[in-house]
Amino acid sequence: MIIALAQLNYHIGDFEKNTAKIVQTIKRAKEQGADLIVFAELAIGGYAAKDLFRYKAFLDDCEKHVALIARECIGIACVIGGPVRNVEGYSKSLSNAAFFMAEGKVQHIVRKTLLPDYDVFDEYRYFEPNKHFGCITFEGKKIAVTICEDLWGPLQPHLYGVDPLKELAKEGPDFVVNIAASPFSLGHYETRLSVLLPQAKDYGLPMFYVNQVGAHTDIIYDGRSLVIDAAGEVAGTLAAFKEELRFYSLDEGGKISAKGNYSPYKEPSEEALIHDALVLGIRDFFQKSGFSKAILGLSGGIDSAVVASLACEALGAENVMAVLMPSVYSTDHSLKDALDLVRNTGCMHEVIPIKTVAAAFDDILSEAFRGKSPDITEENIQARCRAVILMAMSNKHGYILLNTSNKSEAAVGYGTLYGDMAGALGIIGDVLKTKVYALARYINREREIIPINTMTKAPSAELRHDQKDSDSLPEYDILDAILTFYVEYERSGEEIKLMGFDKDVVERVISLVNGAEFKRFQTPPILRVTRKSFGAGRMMPLVARTSR
Repeated sequence: MIIALAQLNYHIGDFEKNTAKIVQTIKRAKEQGADLIVFAELAIGGYAAKDLFRYKAFLDDCEKHVALIARECIGIACVIGGPVRNVEGYSKSLSNAAFFMAEGKVQHIVRKTLLPDYDVFDEYRYFEPNKHFGCITFEGKKIAVTICEDLWGPLQPHLYGVDPLKELAKEGPDFVVNIAASPFSLGHYETRLSVLLPQAKDYGLPMFYVNQVGAHTDIIYDGRSLVIDAAGEVAGTLAAFKEELRFYSLDEGGKISAKGNYSPYKEPSEEALIHDALVLGIRDFFQKSGFSKAILGLSGGIDSAVVASLACEALGAENVMAVLMPSVYSTDHSLKDALDLVRNTGCMHEVIPIKTVAAAFDDILSEAFRGKSPDITEENIQARCRAVILMAMSNKHGYILLNTSNKSEAAVGYGTLYGDMAGALGIIGDVLKTKVYALARYINREREIIPINTMTKAPSAELRHDQKDSDSLPEYDILDAILTFYVEYERSGEEIKLMGFDKDVVERVISLVNGAEFKRFQTPPILRVTRKSFGAGRMMPLVARTSR
């Protein structure tokens, strides 16, 4: 049997485009002699469609396009994911399903059993879990069809209490198909392998795992679909962050062989993964939203330099506008660094000094501020002047504003609400400051794009004379280590202190994180690259007495 794995990038709600791509891929697979083609979880309609699942029109479109795709499945069978209405008295009106199509129609519907409701997932909001198990017979082979989390039961038995593959194995399947929509985060691919490989080995079953690729606002899917043999060894891995169609032959003895000359998969470095994920996230956000041009403030610092470089790669330098807005506190080398980056990338740019604008605010507020010394208020006014200019440019020219705040700053509130925290999309808001430098070095791996001086000078917001980030924050290597444990691994302050961190520093950092929740509540969506990003995956109350 020849099995095709179709790793595609879908657009939520764009039924015509998605279906055209799916149908074209089915035709290509059929021409190559495939007997079965496998697509990702909820490919029909897109994942995750969230409350679109509550709209009759959306579900009607799903049903219509299921039928259109099924009609193409003559001479080839297909497994593809989509929502299905429940009409037999289920408590929820929908199931997350896999459609098995052959001979021009849907032959079987397999419903998802294990519904994740942690981190960025909320499937119990929409779907009813499956309670019935059975394999599908096709061309004399029994197929155990599962959907994403259905294979993760053994890893989290306390959550589910049932193991779908264990139930399906009772029927003696010949191989497993798992369709997935598994988001990218650093380290998750290794976790994925640790879940899938032992099960293939334990049951002695070849496994065909198809993940989707692409970005839906903040959530990025990495693809990296897998073929695993009955010994629990990887027999094939599809590309990271790219669409791909591959073919594999499964013989009578269960042996798998590739039908094509595919390059062996080589795991990219952490910096390469972050880079490719963010480029894909930017590109998909703009293409799927119908936008083409981006704008950002370029300060001469490392954060805006990295974001500008990523945007130029994702959208083309001709579609990126960098606005340099020096103040009385901006140093000459910062302006030079920014202009060097403009030259290195070839992006558009404008220089709009804010000295007179900030001075005008100082003047009109002088009476209202009488008797009070300058403080953070005047610093924030500068940041907000810049945001006004950027949004004016955005409105006038149709640019979309990119936010340049990093995760370290977002965590401790080191940013100005309605100022440098403004934007439609947070590009590096899930990248800690120390990782931003590593990402910059990766961007410069072939030639100097980000000026060396930008990478070596002490970071500063330049909102007052001789200001340094270290005046307000612990050194970034210490800060980022504490943030990793507190935010990403959800450790308490007491646990972190026991790791050897200074008691006062830990308490200060955690206090800053908890106190900045109201700021993060008003920030743009952030491209997710770690196990715990600010946003949908970390929901905190704004008004609470939080434990340390």
